[in-house]
Amino acid sequence: MRKGTNSLEVKRLNRNRVFRYVNGQSETSMPDISAALDISGPTVLTIVKELKEAGVVAEVGELKSTGGRKAKAIAAVKDIRYAIGLDITANHVGLAYTDLARKVLKHERIRKPFSYTDVYFQEIAGILERFVEENKIAREKIEGVGISLPGIVNRQDNILTQSNILKLKNISREKWEEYIPYPCELLNDANAAAITEDVCLKRPESSMVYLSLSNSVGGAVIFADEMKSNDGIHSDYDGGAMYMGDNWRSGEFGHMVIHPEGKTCYCGKKGCVDAYCSALNLAGLENGDLRAFFEKLKAGHEEYGRIWDEYLDNLAIVVDNLRMCLDCEVVLGGYVGSYMEPYIGRLRSAAASRDLFGGNGEYVRVCRCREEASAYGAALYQIERYISKI
Repeated sequence: MRKGTNSLEVKRLNRNRVFRYVNGQSETSMPDISAALDISGPTVLTIVKELKEAGVVAEVGELKSTGGRKAKAIAAVKDIRYAIGLDITANHVGLAYTDLARKVLKHERIRKPFSYTDVYFQEIAGILERFVEENKIAREKIEGVGISLPGIVNRQDNILTQSNILKLKNISREKWEEYIPYPCELLNDANAAAITEDVCLKRPESSMVYLSLSNSVGGAVIFADEMKSNDGIHSDYDGGAMYMGDNWRSGEFGHMVIHPEGKTCYCGKKGCVDAYCSALNLAGLENGDLRAFFEKLKAGHEEYGRIWDEYLDNLAIVVDNLRMCLDCEVVLGGYVGSYMEPYIGRLRSAAASRDLFGGNGEYVRVCRCREEASAYGAALYQIERYISKI
């Protein structure tokens, strides 16, 4: 029994490895698959046949000859499944969708203040259906909807256990599925954005801290792939291992205290990172328009320059603390992260001045995906769940 079970598991893992390899190429061949994955030719032949029968790969012609018989070209059927991501915030909803290619096919953002009412959920369902119709997404091919939320999500039970921003507690995915006619999965917004950074943008195989600087400050910790089997570390996607903690509350960097007895945070504590590094500290100066703040900053607005310098000083403390704790790359995302590129040199210098071990602060960088990263990551999560079952 054990031997048979192990043999089936090996077969399943090899089939998944083969598909992931094919899916990562524009086209390939069975000899290339065999060489790349160190799997015997006959085994690859059997697996490819199974994948073709399942409709997830197809022959797409022949590769150029290298002197012998032309090899048949094989490619993944990228549009066999789609997934949609929703990013729910206090004032907006973001949408994005993708297929097995894991590239954003379309994204948009709509102002929609959150309210825990039937009318709100009905309107969200309507927005989603309009998005499906406008993008001509075949409904029967929708694997599911990933829903990104600003709060603590217990992924095991798929429950939003707490969201101070939305003022919610213990809301399950079933609540969303009352209105949305597709399977739903709930994710923390920062975790979803970190998935985007880690998976789709092909981050090097190293650990990473993702710091989300939006209207609230959050984050995620992703360890290198080899740590996936450790307790407390979970990965439901083809990337590194996301550390969730014993109670699914890891990455709450916004509630680290950087100034004891400082400003009062919305959580009630004093001196939290969120009180100093939330995007609201900047956007609030322009009636919630963060873009306007950075436009005036770029134009040389003196007072905004002083405020920004203070913001960077506080951010440098946070970055240095994360580096001291985890000794890995720190990636800046969220609303502020998307504007950080012109100022990353100044932040690196500020972080380097605090670094006990020296260096120039190059371990901190700006996220690569700067639009609807949480919605995109929520969609990617659903696609990865589909791929993991192949």
